[in-house]
Amino acid sequence: MDIIDSHAHLEFRNFDEDRAAMLERARAAGVATLLAIGSGTGPAERLDAAIPFAEQHDWIYATIGIHPHDAAVATDDHFARLDELARHPRVLAWGEMGLDYHYDHSPRDVQQQVFRRQLRQARATGHPVVIHCRDAWDDCLAILGEEWRASGLGGIFHCFTGTLEEARRGMDMGFLVSFAGNVTYPKMQHLRDVARELPLDRLLTETDSPFLPPQGRRGKRNEPAFVVEVAQALANVRNLVPDEVAAATAANFRHFFRLGARNTPAQPR
Repeated sequence: MDIIDSHAHLEFRNFDEDRAAMLERARAAGVATLLAIGSGTGPAERLDAAIPFAEQHDWIYATIGIHPHDAAVATDDHFARLDELARHPRVLAWGEMGLDYHYDHSPRDVQQQVFRRQLRQARATGHPVVIHCRDAWDDCLAILGEEWRASGLGGIFHCFTGTLEEARRGMDMGFLVSFAGNVTYPKMQHLRDVARELPLDRLLTETDSPFLPPQGRRGKRNEPAFVVEVAQALANVRNLVPDEVAAATAANFRHFFRLGARNTPAQPR
């Protein structure tokens, strides 16, 4: 199987005891490419958290960004550092960034300000964006319409949890829609319904490791090898076999980021 994990947090402490073995398991499962996310553990010290993995492994790429949870502690120095990191040749995208009105770890107006600022930075550097949106779709799509649509750079709706209409509005702005382990949960039939209706050439698979393990592994740590189970869930609702979903979503990722089959570096946009 040739499959891509389009979103994983490799630097989390959950992997400290077996990180190398975890990456070996991913390769053995067929993970050909992995996008390591460089946000989610606090912007002050970890803006470059994903880059070392991309430097050490030719099948791993990195993103940079400030998660909405951390918007309240973002400073001008952090934004300047992101501009520096964006020049790294292994950085494919800016994010995850966006809005999270479920936890509200940062005030909503501050989340919106930090979101807008990063969109402008990403537009200036020519990077697509990886979007985190939870319980904030109206504001998220409105901001993307104002700040991002005209860029033509598109991006990824990571761990999609919205409606079919919200997915379509994102696709109209050039976004791919990525599904994670929660698509396997019994109470998430609405996600499977969305996954069934969307064009296959706009879908991606991810794990969001170490979060959101597939249904049969709930309560345990997630890891990139389990992205195969996401492909299985998508295959089930689309009357395909997992290899077909894996191949299609891998092709979508490579085409979007202008990667060759051997993970040759993306060309500037």
